[in-house]
Amino acid sequence: LRLLYRHEWKHPVAPGDLFALRARLGSVLQRDAHTVDGRYQIRSLYFDNLRDKALREKLDGVEPREKYRLRCYNGDFSYILLEKKKKVDGLCRKTQEVLTVPQTQALLAGVPLEEGGPLVQELGRKMTLYGLRPKTVVEYTREPFVYGPGNVRVTLDYGLRTGLFSTEFLRPGCPTVPVWDAPVILEVKWDEYLPDFVRCLVQVPGTRRTAFSKYAACRAYD
Repeated sequence: LRLLYRHEWKHPVAPGDLFALRARLGSVLQRDAHTVDGRYQIRSLYFDNLRDKALREKLDGVEPREKYRLRCYNGDFSYILLEKKKKVDGLCRKTQEVLTVPQTQALLAGVPLEEGGPLVQELGRKMTLYGLRPKTVVEYTREPFVYGPGNVRVTLDYGLRTGLFSTEFLRPGCPTVPVWDAPVILEVKWDEYLPDFVRCLVQVPGTRRTAFSKYAACRAYD
């Protein structure tokens, strides 16, 4: 489990800036070793309760706050992650555990799991006590760049799609639709320090930090 709190900046950028950022970052930083042709497809499924607690806390800027999600990459269901993301004082902490397909199927059916790692059991308790249930599928393309000192990770996320009310996370052809007017999102994450040259690389005139949430954007159609 990763317990370190990290800094996280998000900047919406215009589609035209994507090409300039891709070239600039690629000339200096390393590509993530897990990409295919420099990118990968992410599918997530978020949990929330009947009152949409996670969604409302995000929209209202409440801290501390947390959210739970399932995640897989490039449609590969042999490696499924359960993730919890917690935000405190502007810093983020992410914990992860690998799930089996049967475990995932149970969670998608709204069945709390009593066996598994600490995070699996924690989600099971939240499902029982607070009614957390699967809400919607979220998909997008990510281009990641990394730099070792500072554990820096810079990503370009685009092509955001929502499953609307679908929770068919394990369905290969799960229908999704584009999120209208979703921007390209530049994310910058680091531990103790952000090297100055990376700070310069990610500068885009006219942009500002934002609290853009892919989950919230995909729930706007409810």
